[in-house]
Amino acid sequence: MEILLTNDDGINAEGILALYDSLKCLADVTIVAPDSERSAVGHGISIADPLRVKEFRRDGKIVGYSTSGTPADCVKLGVSTLLKAKPDIVVSGINAGPNLGINVLYSGTVSAAMEGAILGIPSFAISLASWTECGYGFAAHYAGTMLNDILKMDLKKGTLLNINVPALDEKSIAGKKYTFQSRVAWTDRYEKRTDPGNRTYYWLSGVPNEILYEEGSDAKAIQDGFISITPIHCDMTDHKMLRNLL
Repeated sequence: MEILLTNDDGINAEGILALYDSLKCLADVTIVAPDSERSAVGHGISIADPLRVKEFRRDGKIVGYSTSGTPADCVKLGVSTLLKAKPDIVVSGINAGPNLGINVLYSGTVSAAMEGAILGIPSFAISLASWTECGYGFAAHYAGTMLNDILKMDLKKGTLLNINVPALDEKSIAGKKYTFQSRVAWTDRYEKRTDPGNRTYYWLSGVPNEILYEEGSDAKAIQDGFISITPIHCDMTDHKMLRNLL
């Protein structure tokens, strides 16, 4: 089994290295990831700037490549150019922090997996649902258990699995649930600051003002201690409205 491993937190992030250590025992893994953090860049790709690539080594061995591009760039470049053969699976993560509800539109982690799905490769994104607890061990192990499962699923081209793992020890995990995206409303706040040159700049500090913990949603599953697995796809058509318009 050949796996392309990527993320949006950067190639040296703790989450992707934990994931690599877990998956390398099960498959041939090649990392293609951003050279620094690219969180919340969504599905952006580089069309006006060249992509710089460097070999990435661990313990003196080449295990992949860092790039100057976005997470989606990494998957495109990896599949088309850097890997010797098309990978069997694209895995993106482990993200630091949850990717629930509307966050999937902004997430570079989810967008990287989406790019794999668009290319017709079974793909999943995995996130640890906490910004403060950083124990990636169980989430990395769980990703390994998903490898055979995702190959058996009838995932259509353009569909991926978005997995969120509670920041709990293994014994406290209640199980897994297949879920839908929750509805989360955010309030955007920009803090006005001044740099040492007395120039004004703004820093985003948005916060959720409402989270609807509906039964069956990703947010409710995480709240109840379950692993959330949500199938999402790139077709953003409102089919119900389209039928009404025809």
